[in-house]
Amino acid sequence: MATVMDQKNVVDQKNLDIYGNEPIPWSRPLAELEKLVTGPGSSAWIATTRPDGRPHVAGVGAVWLDGKFYIVSGPATRKSRNLAENPNCVISVGLPGIDLVVEGTAERVTDDATLQRVADVYNTQGWDPKVKDGAFTARYSAPSAGPPPWDLYEITPTTSFGVATGDPQGATRWRFKD
Repeated sequence: MATVMDQKNVVDQKNLDIYGNEPIPWSRPLAELEKLVTGPGSSAWIATTRPDGRPHVAGVGAVWLDGKFYIVSGPATRKSRNLAENPNCVISVGLPGIDLVVEGTAERVTDDATLQRVADVYNTQGWDPKVKDGAFTARYSAPSAGPPPWDLYEITPTTSFGVATGDPQGATRWRFKD
């Protein structure tokens, strides 16, 4: 059963603001994540690590569901190959009023129930993936995704950093339960 990511999941919060602003409660970025629709004009980025240690960053269509990010990637893409070697990654998003960086661990999803739940979310956002053989297929995907099937990755947050871009201002780090 999925765990809803809420303030109870925060085990450590640190105020990073140097101007005297109060810490940002996790509920602020969480409220925006729960409305997240990525795509043109609303980008999400994943950072992974190449086998030689160099960073790799790529734009992704991310979904936030039950306290985790989900992204789709072709198995031959650099990000998928990187995640196969090292599942540690970072998702970055600009949300209304706050920029957010989420560190976490990615795991490939193959169970049909989760794939279908995430496909349903993508469908509400204008993309129509179908679940087939533990992956997604569709009429189209991002030009950089490679040919179908596309793998689904679940990214479980461990630490997040938020910097307010609107009032109230502030900067905060949150660490989450395992």
